[in-house]
Amino acid sequence: MSLRRKLVVGNWKMNGNLAQLAELGPIAEAAREAGGVDVGICPPFTLIAAAGTRAGGLMIGAQDCHAKDKGAHTGCTSVAMIKEAGARAVIVGHSERRTDQHETDPEVRAKAEAALAGGLVTIVCVGEHALDRAAGKHEAVVSSQLDGSLPDGWEEGELVVAYEPVWAIGTGNVATPADVTGMHGAIRAALVARYGDLGGRIRILYGGSVKADNAAELFACPEVDGALVGGASLTAEQFVPIVEAAAPS
Repeated sequence: MSLRRKLVVGNWKMNGNLAQLAELGPIAEAAREAGGVDVGICPPFTLIAAAGTRAGGLMIGAQDCHAKDKGAHTGCTSVAMIKEAGARAVIVGHSERRTDQHETDPEVRAKAEAALAGGLVTIVCVGEHALDRAAGKHEAVVSSQLDGSLPDGWEEGELVVAYEPVWAIGTGNVATPADVTGMHGAIRAALVARYGDLGGRIRILYGGSVKADNAAELFACPEVDGALVGGASLTAEQFVPIVEAAAPS
């Protein structure tokens, strides 16, 4: 049996306002009642500070950071800035940023190194597109992303890996338990090969359209240590059942 504690993180993406922070109360209460599971919410930058005052024990995180401490980087936010706002975690290398902002593996790695050095829980995202999977290159693509995006080592913070099957997000396609088990097993093998025993302690989250009706099945898959949840994290009604499904039985 895995000793890794489940982690469920909601990524609000470019959604939410001050009024929506009312959802945090019921989510925090559900997390306390569930027990044995870590729960976080990553709202837009503008809501991090306000979310921190209403977190109720939830881990508040950011959706991105810059690799540099400061400088002429208009529109960017440093690790120190997001920490000062109250964030304890950060997502880097999300598939939408890799696609829309054309982020490269070296850029993701630099951000991860900065976030870990700053003591943050650092969630590094990897995942393949439909053409990669159709060509049978899905494991090779993800392995390459891991090689290029993960730091060689770290002394601060906590490294988490999130697997995003891009082809199964908002497309109507569904990743089967066999798909998830296969990829998470490959990721675990790559982590252990790179980091040794430490690689066996890194939590691997599944991030492919997790919802209340599939969460329990996904969490039962080997090497699935939680979830990175998108749209279903925007309301307590949808997110709480996912948190409950992650709780130890």
